[in-house]
Amino acid sequence: MKKMITLNDGSKLEVGLTGNSSGKVIMLPIAKRSVYGQEAENLKWWGVDPELGKNFVDGLSDEFQVLYFDYEGHRLEHPQPHDLTPENISKDLMHIADEMDVGKFSYYGYSWLALVGLQLAVRTNRLESLIMGGFPPYEGPYKEMMAVTTKTYEQALSNRTDNQPISEYQMEENAPGEFDWDNIQVQMDPDQTKQFFTMYRSLMNFDDKKIQNELSIPRLTFAGEKDTIVYGENFGNVTVDIIGLLQKNEKILKQLGWDVEILRGEDMDHTKAMQPAAVLPLIKPWLIDKLMT
Repeated sequence: MKKMITLNDGSKLEVGLTGNSSGKVIMLPIAKRSVYGQEAENLKWWGVDPELGKNFVDGLSDEFQVLYFDYEGHRLEHPQPHDLTPENISKDLMHIADEMDVGKFSYYGYSWLALVGLQLAVRTNRLESLIMGGFPPYEGPYKEMMAVTTKTYEQALSNRTDNQPISEYQMEENAPGEFDWDNIQVQMDPDQTKQFFTMYRSLMNFDDKKIQNELSIPRLTFAGEKDTIVYGENFGNVTVDIIGLLQKNEKILKQLGWDVEILRGEDMDHTKAMQPAAVLPLIKPWLIDKLMT
């Protein structure tokens, strides 16, 4: 089943619900659309599955109902430069569930969509479980990402103000995993970048340590063994050490009730650790165990 749903800002988003009609519902803010041709080859070069969304949906739909939609892509097409706050995002996700007649559901998100899941969990009692990939739920790198998104927004503004063509970044100059953050130029519209600046700014007073006792549902956090991003001067000279934070707080997280997993592999960076081939073997049996036994 697919449906066009009007979100709180008036924009329309296509939402799908598929899979085992007698199973629990898993919310996936992931596009199911597959990518082909040169675009697919470019994604493969970076280690990204061109059928990422389809493989996630297909991989879970035999056991679960999967509620899927491309929230990130939608916000790039319909940015909210002043209003992309955790509160408004949570309202969007709850509205989607309501419109699709979904009561209780689990949530899986990766990177910034993982932190969205944590924000959702403290705002509703309708979550049955939570999976956060590529963003730690304890001592998250909010200040570091504030620095990165501030610089990204400033560059987007500068590139538009200068009215100069923005050079394409040449992929062949770097091997996957060796991205040169000193030389890349931001090619996004300022409104696209400002919305993420707005989101992280609204989280500057959020203390993820204090909300842990509000969480009683099953929850899993994971990251790739090599998930550390070192940003150069253009992006604030900060290091976003996802795996370092997760390893540092692993014992505390387990005491708080989190299941913690590290995806092993020399190439298991932030991108590789979000691919279906790496994630599904982890989250599917975990969901079956937590929701069906």
